[in-house]
Amino acid sequence: MRGQESQTGAVPKGNATKEFIESLQLKPGQVVYKCPKCCSIKPDRAHHCSVCKRCIRKMDHHCPWVNNCVGENNQKYFVLFTMYIALISLHALIMVGFHFLRCFEEDWTKCSSFSPPTTVILLILLCFEGLLFFIFTSVMFGTQVHSICTDETGIEQLKKEERRWAKKTKWMNMKAVFGHPFSLGWASPFATPDQGKADPYQYVV
Repeated sequence: MRGQESQTGAVPKGNATKEFIESLQLKPGQVVYKCPKCCSIKPDRAHHCSVCKRCIRKMDHHCPWVNNCVGENNQKYFVLFTMYIALISLHALIMVGFHFLRCFEEDWTKCSSFSPPTTVILLILLCFEGLLFFIFTSVMFGTQVHSICTDETGIEQLKKEERRWAKKTKWMNMKAVFGHPFSLGWASPFATPDQGKADPYQYVV
């Protein structure tokens, strides 16, 4: 479970204890918010996921594709996931187009091991599937990039929450998700984003 916490930015479950609150050494006027559902102290911009049964920092949405929440620590990987699926789908559409043209220019019996009617049906099905995935993942990719640039998660946009955090430039927002400085690691799902001296989320507001 600790692995899932580090991957999504999940708040430790059940940490709203008297001892932990006292360890925060609150100053007069400072308050902490406690989630009534998972008994954890909610940092600013955290939301409770009804599927994961816990609070997630900068939660964007719960994705059934990855069976996890898209949050503070794994948004980069979700963006790359949608981008590469869109590129693979586009590649499949281009290959279908080339194969269809080749079959028209040559004998249908030579361009495929299947019969001509079967080949046409398979090409149409592949084209439909590739187009469906391309459109869906492209929209998801664009939505995520827009969310990063505006520094506003999907839930915050949906609930029209009042902005209480400092406004940063689009480039700074991109670096906060993909790491800084800019490098080829931005395009790699195997490179962990280097957050440098990024400020951690505070429990106290």
